Amino acid sequence: MTLYRGGKLRGCVGQVEDLGPLAEVVARAAISAALHDPRFPPVAASEIASLEIELSVLSPLESIAPETIVAGKHGLVVSRERCRAVLLPQVAIERGWSAQKFLEETCEKAGLPPHAWRDPTTRIRCFTAEVYPEGGIRAMSLDSSR
Repeated sequence: MTLYRGGKLRGCVGQVEDLGPLAEVVARAAISAALHDPRFPPVAASEIASLEIELSVLSPLESIAPETIVAGKHGLVVSRERCRAVLLPQVAIERGWSAQKFLEETCEKAGLPPHAWRDPTTRIRCFTAEVYPEGGIRAMSLDSSR
């Protein structure tokens, strides 16, 4: 679940594991994005009317070789020991990142050095996403194979 206010990120929290019915997962993610994203203060009641909501439904995770990552198609999960980060595919599009820059930024978000993806103990997994902007008028597939 991603929350925007005035076109700027206001909170983004979700889960990559399948932990129940989609409606329950979405409800938990919305609450977490509004109240528990450590990068932002909790959303105030006065902000709620001005929030824009975007839901990304992720495909199952798959291992991926770094050289096959396609920026804008793949979202990434990078992990090593207790460090882990997730970036949605649309982040690479919004920021104009190459696949390597996207991978480096995901490593940094995990608290790892940018080139940690080269370490064989670093796990790299990918997913695609169906993105539903507020209103649910249409889904935007970020998987070019569909």
